[in-house]
Amino acid sequence: MRGLFLAVFALLIVAGDSGRYVPQLIANASKVLTPASRVSGSDPTEKASSASEDTADGMAQVSGQDSTESSPDAQTSDNTERFNNSDYHLKQDALALLWLAAKQGSENAQTRLLGEFERAYNTGFIATDYIDEATATYFLEKLVNLENADAAWLLYQILGEEGASQRFMRLAALGEVAEAQLAFAMSTDSPEKREKWLVRAASQNYVPAQAALADWYLLHGQQQLAKPLLAATATLDMQSAFKYARLLWDEGEFSEAKQHFSFAAKKGHLQAEKALEAINLYKPYSVEQALKQSPSFDWESEGNCLQRIQPFATSLATIMRAHSLHNSFNNDKRLQNLSICLAPPIWLKPDVVSCDPDYKNAGILGCSITPLASIAKKQKFSHAVVVAEQGKANVQNGVMYLDISDAYSVFVHELAHFAGFADEYPIGKGMANRLCDEDGIIDFAPPNLIVDSEYWYAPHETVKNWLEIDPATIIARAKTCTVLGENSYKPSRRITFMEHHDSGVIPPLYLVLWQQQLKKQNAQRPISMNFFQAFHNSGNQKEAAHWLAEYEAFTGGK
Repeated sequence: MRGLFLAVFALLIVAGDSGRYVPQLIANASKVLTPASRVSGSDPTEKASSASEDTADGMAQVSGQDSTESSPDAQTSDNTERFNNSDYHLKQDALALLWLAAKQGSENAQTRLLGEFERAYNTGFIATDYIDEATATYFLEKLVNLENADAAWLLYQILGEEGASQRFMRLAALGEVAEAQLAFAMSTDSPEKREKWLVRAASQNYVPAQAALADWYLLHGQQQLAKPLLAATATLDMQSAFKYARLLWDEGEFSEAKQHFSFAAKKGHLQAEKALEAINLYKPYSVEQALKQSPSFDWESEGNCLQRIQPFATSLATIMRAHSLHNSFNNDKRLQNLSICLAPPIWLKPDVVSCDPDYKNAGILGCSITPLASIAKKQKFSHAVVVAEQGKANVQNGVMYLDISDAYSVFVHELAHFAGFADEYPIGKGMANRLCDEDGIIDFAPPNLIVDSEYWYAPHETVKNWLEIDPATIIARAKTCTVLGENSYKPSRRITFMEHHDSGVIPPLYLVLWQQQLKKQNAQRPISMNFFQAFHNSGNQKEAAHWLAEYEAFTGGK
C-alpha cells in the first residue's frame, strides 16, 4: 500500500504547477490539517478541490521545488519513527505549503500557521502531535522574518526570556501585540521606555497593562493619571479595586470607596477586608472632634499602667497599621506582665499633624506634635505612637514614629527604647560619643548595656543587677560601640530583639529589666518633655511651663 501511495505521489508531480497558486496551496494544506469531522463545515472554496489530486499536487511541488524549507525536523534525530508515519509526513508538508503561501504574502496562510503552532504550544507539544518545539521554532523564525508580530510574541513565549531575542519581543510590541508591549515595558530599565510601552499596551484596553501603568503612576505620585486606569479595571481586578478605593477615600468619596473595598474584599483581598474593618471601627477626627467624640481610655481599669501609650494614625492606611499593631500587642503573651497599657488608636484627619520622612534634615521620620497637646490633656497618656506613611522608625523622648511598612517587631523594639534600652547593633558616631564611655553611659544607664572601665565594667550597678537577677548571666560582646572601636557588652550571647528586631528573641532577663525600668519613672522621657521643648522653642512659654510641670510630676523631679 505504501509503495502504491509513493508511486501515485510521484506520478502527480507532473500534474502542473497549480500548487504554486496561493489559494490552492492553502486549500491543499487545509485538506490535510482539518480533521474529517470539520470538513463539512469548511470553506466552500476548499470543497471545490479534489482532496486526492490537489493535496498530492501541492505536496509534490514542495517536495520537488522547496525541499530546503520543508524539513526543519531534519535537525532532530529522535523523530525517525515519526518520519515513517505517512500522516505525520503529510502534515509536515502541509505546513510547508502554508509557508509557501505565507511567503507570497498571504495573511490567511500566516494566520493558519500561527493557529497550528499556538495549538501545539498550548497543549505542551505533546509527543503524539506532528508539531514539536523544533518545528514550531523553525517556522516561527521564518514568520518573524516576514515581520509577523504575533509570531514574534509566540516565539518569545516558547523560548522564554533567556532564549528569546529582545528583537522578537520588540517586533511583537511594534506590531501592537499588547502582551508583548507589556513584557517589553517590564524588561527595560529605561523609565522613559517603560512608561511609553505601558501606555501603548494600556491603550489597547489590555487589563494587565492598565493595572501596571496605574501602579507606575502611583509609584511616581501621579494619582490623577492612575485614577482613570484604576476606574477602568476596578470591576475586573480586585487589586485595582482596592487601589481605586484608596484613591477615592483620600479624595473624600467615602461611599463609593467603600463599595470598591467591599468588591475587593468579596474577591478575597485581605487588605480590603482590613480597610473595611478599620472604617467600621474608627472615624477620622479633627482635634476638636477628637476632644469631643473620641472615647477616653480607662487607664485605671487596665491595672498598673506605668506607661500609658496612645497611638495616632494620619490616614486610612496608617489607621489600618495602627489597628493591627494594637491587636498584636494585646495578643503578645511575652509582654503581658509588663506595666504597659496601649489604648486603641485615634484616627486624625490628614491636616492635623504634619509629618516628614526627613524631619529637620535628620534622615528620620518626625512630625509636628503640638496639635496633640490638647488631646493629651484630656486622654492623660504619657507616651504616643504616631504612624505615618513613610520614614525611618525612631523614638524621640516620649514619641515613637513608625510608618506603614514597619512590622510589629519594629514596634516592640522601639517600645523598649521608651524604657531606656539601648541598641545592640552599631550606633552612629554622635550617639556613640555620648554613650560609649564610662561617664556617658552612667548618664544614660541603659538596662541592657555596659562598657569597659578602668577597673571592671561601667556602670557597676548594672552588672550587679544582672547577676542578682540571674547569677548565671553570661556577659557577651555587643556591637553598640563598634564605630568608635570601643568594647560594649550585653547580658546575653544571643542576638536579641535590640540588635535585630525581627529575631524575636527577648531573653527572660530582659523582661525583668524592662519591668524594673518601668518602675523607675525618672529613667523615662514621657511626651510631656516633647511638648515642653516644642512650645518652648515656638515661644509659647505658658504651655511650655504647663508641660514642664507635667514632666516633673511624672519623673518625680522638681
